[in-house]
Formats: sequence, C-alpha cells, structure tokens
Amino acid sequence: MERAMLGVSLRDRIRNVEIRRRTKVTDIAQRFAKLKWQWAGHIVRRKDGRWGPKVLEWQPRTGKRSVGRPPTRWTDDIKRVAGSRWIQAAQSRGTWNSLQKTYVQQWTSIG
Repeated sequence: MERAMLGVSLRDRIRNVEIRRRTKVTDIAQRFAKLKWQWAGHIVRRKDGRWGPKVLEWQPRTGKRSVGRPPTRWTDDIKRVAGSRWIQAAQSRGTWNSLQKTYVQQWTSIG
C-alpha cells in the first residue's frame, strides 16, 4: 500500500510501524518468521519416514574445514531461541508455540 493512498507523505516522517498499525497490514518480516517457525516444527514432528527430519539431524563428514567464519545455516536462528535441542522442544506443540513469539521478535529485530 502506498503512502500517497493514505494521505501520508515522506515529509510527515511517520514510521512504517505506525502506518501498518493504522492500516492493519501485517509486517511481511513477522509473517515470514512465523511461517518459518511453524514449518520447522511441522517438519520435525513428522513420523512418516520422509527425509526432512533426517536432514535436519544430519552431521556432515568431518574433515579439513575451510578458513573463516562458517556459513549461516537455516537452523542457526532457531537454535538461538530454542537451544541446541530444538528438535526435542518442537515435539511438544505447547512448548514450541510458546517460543514462537520470542523467535518472531528476535528475527524481525535482527533481519
């Protein structure tokens, strides 16, 4: 939604948060973080033998590591909120859902 349609100019210096509050439009970063969190929980709770949960637990072969900082993995930000045992935490929907708000807030403040 454009600012002009709301009768708001950039010169008014109104924050996007305020515009989203007025229009009741969800912040896309929050929506994305929430969907990622829900999907991660959904994948690790599967018991039908598909490879998704197996890939998340897979440890690559050890060998000579490359120099520098390791690349960021998809699960790194999930582990920051739920801990290294996040797969076990996701088995309990109540625990997992209680951590979701924290994850969304942290993810949107970083991203």
